[in-house]
Amino acid sequence: MNVLQFLSRIGTLARWEVKRAFGVMGKGMLPMAFVLFVLLVAATGFAAERGLHLQDGIYSLGADDAVVGDIFSGDERFSISIGDERALFRERAAYDIIIIGGQVYVQDTERGRSALKTLERDYQQYLDSVYSLQQDLFAAYPLWIDLQEVKSELDFSATQSGMQISIAPSSTAPPVPEGPVGEVPVPEPGVAFSTEELRQGLIASSEPQSQLARYSDLVGPESPFGSFKTPSQLSPPLPFDSILLVFLFIFPLYFMSQFSMMSIMQERLERRGEVLLSTPAGAPAIIFGKALPYFVGMLAISAGIALWLSAPLVILLPLLPVILFFLANALIIGMVARSFKELSFISIFFSTVATSYLFFPSIFANVHVISLVSPLTLIVLSLQGEPYTISQYFFSTSLFFLTSAVLFYVGIANFREERLFSQAGIFYRVREFISTSLSSRHPWASLFGVNALLVPFVFMVQMLLLVLFFNLPMPLSLVLLIVSAAFVEEIAKSVGICTFLLDTPSRWSWAMVIVGSAVTAAAFLFAEKLLLLVTMAQVTESVFGSILFLSTGALVFPFLLHFTGVLCVAGLVRHKGSAGYIPGILIATLVHSLYNAYFILGWLS
Repeated sequence: MNVLQFLSRIGTLARWEVKRAFGVMGKGMLPMAFVLFVLLVAATGFAAERGLHLQDGIYSLGADDAVVGDIFSGDERFSISIGDERALFRERAAYDIIIIGGQVYVQDTERGRSALKTLERDYQQYLDSVYSLQQDLFAAYPLWIDLQEVKSELDFSATQSGMQISIAPSSTAPPVPEGPVGEVPVPEPGVAFSTEELRQGLIASSEPQSQLARYSDLVGPESPFGSFKTPSQLSPPLPFDSILLVFLFIFPLYFMSQFSMMSIMQERLERRGEVLLSTPAGAPAIIFGKALPYFVGMLAISAGIALWLSAPLVILLPLLPVILFFLANALIIGMVARSFKELSFISIFFSTVATSYLFFPSIFANVHVISLVSPLTLIVLSLQGEPYTISQYFFSTSLFFLTSAVLFYVGIANFREERLFSQAGIFYRVREFISTSLSSRHPWASLFGVNALLVPFVFMVQMLLLVLFFNLPMPLSLVLLIVSAAFVEEIAKSVGICTFLLDTPSRWSWAMVIVGSAVTAAAFLFAEKLLLLVTMAQVTESVFGSILFLSTGALVFPFLLHFTGVLCVAGLVRHKGSAGYIPGILIATLVHSLYNAYFILGWLS
């Protein structure tokens, strides 16, 4: 079969998939879906224009002075009542806050404390507006900050292995510089604006802010003077607007991947897949043909959103591996699940984990290079008009490309009748899928290949753990990362050899277990070093990277570590069967954790 014939079959199957999808929806479903889509767009536009009002009137405020009530009347969250002080004090239990004679009384409840925080924020905004009208403006605002943004040169580097991470200061004396002391030019005093320009700008900045600024302390009022800001206008460079826009790109991908999962599931439950398998198309053409409409649909929706946002179409490049990743996982989930109920559970779990991996790092897009773990960070940078390098692109997307390729390979290798229509449990199904890639004729070569292909998945899970533990206090984060990274790696290393042992236990002597452990260790070491060489240079120099990838520095020690861990698990499985798997994993994790702790704490120079 030549390439043109293969592409022709993919196109034919893609057209069938489109007709099948519309046929399942029915003629009455399409107008309803269109109406719902129009209503969704209208509701989104209305919310964007009028704002969200879910918190309107949630706090009750009583005041004995109408002037005080007017100060807070602009905040819809307060339901304000004016009365005499005796009546207010007598009925104080009915209010979250009462203001009598300029004194504030708050209910000692969670809502009362939240109302007080909102009141303080509103009162500070009122004071700012009063200060802006003072004749001596610089007496009201004595401090002006000329904020010069400098791109952080942090490359995710902390201390080197063998050095303490942090120590308590020995004294409160100011530090003495070790090198030569140079003169720093003193900045020009004053602000490059007239007093009246400053006044008008301050009045403009005190007008109602965005809802994010109203409801949180994370975003301050925008300064109309460029780099010149007052202290109240300072806020961390968190890309909230860009992250919210990224949601517009990602959620359609979730929905389209759901349709792809259900398509595979229907082929299995209704046994339509038997007809496809009987055709000369072959598993690769069937899988790519069924996935092509959803791939094109995802790209089209993403391109439409980019055009609507007036964003460059180059923004689609970081989305490409994410789309492939969703489709590859949709294929495997659709092939593994036994029912639509199980499909829903697995897909929800997948979407939760994928969302964590994609969105958590992007929050640090302007703060730390850890954000480059996620391809969405590149989208955030593009929306902000900041370029990214080719190395950053490969660093963010390589794991998605690699894992997608492996998952598609697993799907193609197992897209046959005895796999598609099996009703075995999910763990047994996963073991079946792995056993397809293991050859009894070439056990060592197939074992080497399976373990090498698992390394991108290990790195992806460890990157997720890194993001989750990144903001925890340093000793705790290191301990959690040491143990969890070792646990994930030992599970991955045990998959291939334990599948062999459980499927054909009689063929595996103790000598073969030892050789298989050595092959697994060599495969992991080879794949780790190859992948790190290509993509992970920015992470491996850090203390966190030392924990995750410490065993890739030399050759002898990491090989012995991998070999010992695999042998612990495989030996117990060989001796006790499946009952020895969990104890073996725990022992291997303990050994691996002690090894990493030994090097991280600098006990070995």
